[in-house]
Order: sequence, then structure tokens, then C-alpha cells
Amino acid sequence: MTNKKGPLALNKSVQPGVLIISHGSPDPEWAELVDGTVSELMELLPEGISVEAVFLDNHEGRLIQDGIDRLEAQGITEIIVIPLFVSSGSTHIDEITYALGIKSTPEKETDMERLRISARVFLGVPVHDDPLIAELVWDKVRGLSKQPEREALVLVGHGSRHDGFRQRWEEGIAALSARIGEISGLAAADYALLNPDSLRSQVSRYTEEMGDGVIVAPLFLSAGYFTKRVIPDRLKGLQYRYSGEPLLPHPLVARWMYAQILNIMRSVNN
Repeated sequence: MTNKKGPLALNKSVQPGVLIISHGSPDPEWAELVDGTVSELMELLPEGISVEAVFLDNHEGRLIQDGIDRLEAQGITEIIVIPLFVSSGSTHIDEITYALGIKSTPEKETDMERLRISARVFLGVPVHDDPLIAELVWDKVRGLSKQPEREALVLVGHGSRHDGFRQRWEEGIAALSARIGEISGLAAADYALLNPDSLRSQVSRYTEEMGDGVIVAPLFLSAGYFTKRVIPDRLKGLQYRYSGEPLLPHPLVARWMYAQILNIMRSVNN
């Protein structure tokens, strides 16, 4: 897709293409959510910027190599890659960084092969603790809050059992939950992971302190097995408030991608 309009005028010496990479799913709604967000992003980007939304798997013709090939076929020599993932602790970030040639070897063994790419690559970062995403999460659960000063929020992420990756997960989600606490006025904002599992113990601890004033928020891009089944199953019998709403859809996801792209473009053009 190529943007036809945009409110921002930049130095034209470098006009990169953009590659949005997300996990993908057999569920067609996943691609629809991503495509809807990319359409919102296109409304923000400068004129002439081409954007390809691609997936790790499950989407024939829209895999990473397909997107690279389409951008390079347009003569694009600089590609900004935005990893649409919630944590730098995801093993997929390691795989993508390796496949793009940014690192010589992956930290964890992977079946993913090096990609064919001639363009210079500028890699963005996952959500981690971005302030816009903190606003987004609070916006999603704000309706569950009655007296923030007497409530606690537990932000739930997938996590990782792999050493090194787990620590990145913990660092990012801890910082993100702290940001949510700052903007929400909640008495406490904390996190739990599904791997290794700390969800029930965390929610139990806060229900002992807050009674029914515990809000559980999923840190997942889209609704699915983990948000609909795993989280509720692990919390059976406990008092808590839960909407199950993932990050998508929400306009702040497009704003988050736009801010990254803009910062990279400015650094390239300078």
C-alpha cells in the first residue's frame, strides 16, 4: 500500500518503505485487525510512503519475504521494520533480528532462515513500556474502575521460560504497569506472566488487600485462546474484574507505530 496523503512533510532525500511484522494467526480476524490499524497509520504518514503488513506464518503471499520483495520492487532502498509485538522478550524478535541480518546468530535456535534483502534495514522496537500503550491499556479498562485509589491492576503477559528472554519480558511489563499506575491514580499497578505462571498468586495477593477491587488486563495484541480461556481458567474462584480486551483495535496502536517511524525517518534524513 502506498500513502497518497499525509499531514507531515519531511526531507525527501530518503523516502523509506515500512514493513509491519506481526505473528499472524489462522483466524482471519487477526489480519483484519492488523490491516485496520495499518489503514489508520497510512492516514498519518507522509505522502509516498509504501507500507507492507506481513506475518510470520499462516498468511500465504503475506509473509516477511513477500513484503520485502514488494517494497524492493518499487525501488525502495531503505526499509523501516516495525515489530508489532508486545515484548522484546519474545523469541520472535530474536528470530526476526537474525533473519533480517541485524545479528549474526540468534540467541535461541530457530528454523527461520535469512531473508533476501538488499535495502538498508532500520529496526524499530516492540511495545515494551511505551507511554502511548500505557494510555491504551488504561483506556481499555477504565470502565471497570470505580474508585481507583482503592483498586489494583494486574497486567498479564505471555512471558517466556527461556533465560534472558524472561528477564526482558519482566523488565518491559513491569515498567509498563508502573506507567499505567502513574496515569490512572490506582492504588497499585503490577504484572503477572503466564510463563512462568505467576497470575493466580499475584491476583490472590491483591484480592487479600483490595477485596473485589482488582482489575486484570491482558497484554495481548488480539483476543484469543489466552485472553478467553487461559486467563479466566487460572483465576477461577477469585474475585476480580476483567473485560478481556486486547490492545487491538485501538487508534493509539497506529500512533505508536507512527511515532517510531517518524523518529527513524528523522534520524535517517539527518
